[in-house]
Amino acid sequence: MNEYYQLLRKNPGYLRLWMAQAVSLLGDWFTTIALSTLVVRYSNGSGLAVSGLLLARFVPPFLVGPFAGVLVDRLNRKHLLIFSDVVRTFVALTFLLAKGPGQLWLIYALTIIQFSLSALFEPCRSALIPSLVGQEDLVPANTLGSVTWSVMLAAGAAIGGIVTAVLGTPTALIIDAATFACSALLIVTITPRAVAAASHTLPIHDANGLPLRLGDGRGFIDGLRYVAQHPATAAVMLVKAGGNIGNFDLLLVIYSTQMFVIGENGTGSLGILYAAFGAGAVLGPVVLNRFNDNSVRRMRRLIIVGYVWVASGWLLFGLAPTLLLAILAVLVKAAGSSIYWTYSSVILQKIVPDDFLGRVFALDQAGFQLAVSFSALITGWLIDRVGHAGGIQISTAMGLLQTGTLNYQAGSAEVRAIVLGTALISVIPLALWTVALPWMERQVTKETLA
Repeated sequence: MNEYYQLLRKNPGYLRLWMAQAVSLLGDWFTTIALSTLVVRYSNGSGLAVSGLLLARFVPPFLVGPFAGVLVDRLNRKHLLIFSDVVRTFVALTFLLAKGPGQLWLIYALTIIQFSLSALFEPCRSALIPSLVGQEDLVPANTLGSVTWSVMLAAGAAIGGIVTAVLGTPTALIIDAATFACSALLIVTITPRAVAAASHTLPIHDANGLPLRLGDGRGFIDGLRYVAQHPATAAVMLVKAGGNIGNFDLLLVIYSTQMFVIGENGTGSLGILYAAFGAGAVLGPVVLNRFNDNSVRRMRRLIIVGYVWVASGWLLFGLAPTLLLAILAVLVKAAGSSIYWTYSSVILQKIVPDDFLGRVFALDQAGFQLAVSFSALITGWLIDRVGHAGGIQISTAMGLLQTGTLNYQAGSAEVRAIVLGTALISVIPLALWTVALPWMERQVTKETLA
């Protein structure tokens, strides 16, 4: 942990950005809990209504993200982060106007706006990191960012659930607004430095194959052209999407409420599993960083380890006969996810010119969101197919999300079959990445010599 203490101590700008990320994520989870409660209440527990809220969260980042990346590369990144937080502050307060079933449309509309702004915040934050830390600190900085996301998932869910239950939804929404305002105030104090192109930065060409100066071609199509000209970079941008086969969150809920029930409606066991996920996300990069020499070549190989752990976690989860072994499976899966997420982000920060980082990270996030949305739809459909008539109240960890009465109650054997099938399919991105490694390194050599 001393490595992360030293990182924060010697990089005060990154310290403030990290704190802003943490409170902003806390706000996101407060919103999730509070709004999910409202949607369930106003729709009489309609599963379709809750699905609409999830779509309002997931679809905007996929659609808006790539174009938000253009803004990240054209405009001042610090100012964009502040803008995103300030507008989300007012959006969170506007949710208070939704006071009945007739305002469900307002909840959906504001959710779309909020997560469209989140699609601006995240690639902007990732693109800003190289201007706040040195090259030697990119790995611990991204590790800390990845770990923070996972920790805030568990902590934010717990705190948000308690606050919503004890103090009510309006109070939770006001606190949510305050977290975004706090994030904006922290970012105001940041002073990014200019980023010089690294010696190994890949060359950029225009449509005619002529060298393109940085500062030219800052449109969306130019970003796509850059990615097309650098297939090794494009491959790295698919890492996060490849790691999100299957919807782990939904299956955690099923396991907790039907197989390993602790507490009312399985909320205790779900809280334990989410805590295990957070712990695994912390441990993954921390363990592998001992074998990381900060080179792009080494991190490409460590991504293989991450994919292996993800596939192993799915397999163990499908076979786990007890809650203890399910916890172990979640730890392994979360560790693998945190590994490939962290190292793919660092690789992009190291090889992509600063003027293209915003668009590259926006496309990276869009691919991730598409994979998450598609996996959620497929997993839900499969569970519906193997389930039978009946109703079940599903409550997420520590009061995170009440989705009301859904139209299935799948048997444990069928659900395990879905998990084991996901484990088998998750070997595909592992195999593709492993086979593609020599090709990627040849591509980088050709591009560098061009």
